[in-house]
Amino acid sequence: MTGPGAGVASSPGSPDPPDGAAAVHPPVRWPGLDGAAERRFRLVVLGDVMIEARADLPGVRFTDLAADRLAYAPARAVVAGTAMNMARCATGYFRRVALLAKIGDDAFTPVIRRELRRMGVRDLLCVEPGAANGVSVMLRDGTGRPDAVGVARGGPVGRDALGPGVRLLVVDDQGPGRRLTEDDVRRAAPAIRRADVLFADGYSLLAPASRAALRAAVDVARRGGTLVAFDLVPHDIDRRLPAAEAAPVLGSVDVVITEVPTLARLLGLPVPSTPAEVREMLPALDRRVGGRPLWLLRHGPTSLEDVVAYRRGQVLVEYATGYGPGVRRTGFGDRLAAGELYWWLSSRCGERLPGIR
Repeated sequence: MTGPGAGVASSPGSPDPPDGAAAVHPPVRWPGLDGAAERRFRLVVLGDVMIEARADLPGVRFTDLAADRLAYAPARAVVAGTAMNMARCATGYFRRVALLAKIGDDAFTPVIRRELRRMGVRDLLCVEPGAANGVSVMLRDGTGRPDAVGVARGGPVGRDALGPGVRLLVVDDQGPGRRLTEDDVRRAAPAIRRADVLFADGYSLLAPASRAALRAAVDVARRGGTLVAFDLVPHDIDRRLPAAEAAPVLGSVDVVITEVPTLARLLGLPVPSTPAEVREMLPALDRRVGGRPLWLLRHGPTSLEDVVAYRRGQVLVEYATGYGPGVRRTGFGDRLAAGELYWWLSSRCGERLPGIR
């Protein structure tokens, strides 16, 4: 077991944030959203890896489509999935990043592995012989500008508001990620135990096999002294999973990252519409979820503008993320999460982040 300080120990002389920055500034200020000046700590990411086709459709509104349509527009295929996207952002902060996922066995398999090598991410992939890799399709219509938020703070709402357009995301419901097993996790157990933090997300809860694998990974991390962070996605998980399946996981981890509306719906609470109502919701979290997770609660017009960091009875810090007009939504949440994890791990190493220990 290495423990949360291992990244610092392996990097002698690592300086504190300049001028005690960690004591004052939120993660969007230090280390920031563009990576850390010094990469350290070890991270294992568990989740989905797939091939994704992406396209923006300028001039096309989904609501106007009444017949088949051929559209010529910028389109591309990328190696994506929740785990891949997070690992890609995490390489800007963490000294070592590893990715644990189940993938298929087809022509895309070497493409996936080549992308991991390019990123400098350790390959903990489990290949399912004879299975196709998972595929997703993300289409964004032309109802807004793809480089701006849906509602500018204090700005207009409606058809003419600055916005990224409506997104349609279609995900293969039989992808190999749903079949990650406890045995797969056990084979990766040494890497999990060596890590400072294991990062997983709610997509693993949506199928019986991957749900058991997630719980096994959390158990391996717990017994090995590795911290656990959990991202509560998809954002409509309340429609796909009863709270009784999710709440034990939330109470067993060290950090929960979530959009406030998602969490409120899942737990059967009124959905807050103002910052004051977000704070009023906090005591209910303590009643409905056990343990002492650090909640990183995202809220605002698009649930990305502001964060409340809360742990059982205490608001630790509140901060604006910088998300607003001109900032592209795609990838922003993963960049924010990677910076928050680095910030939080630094606090556990005594770098003067009061209260977050």
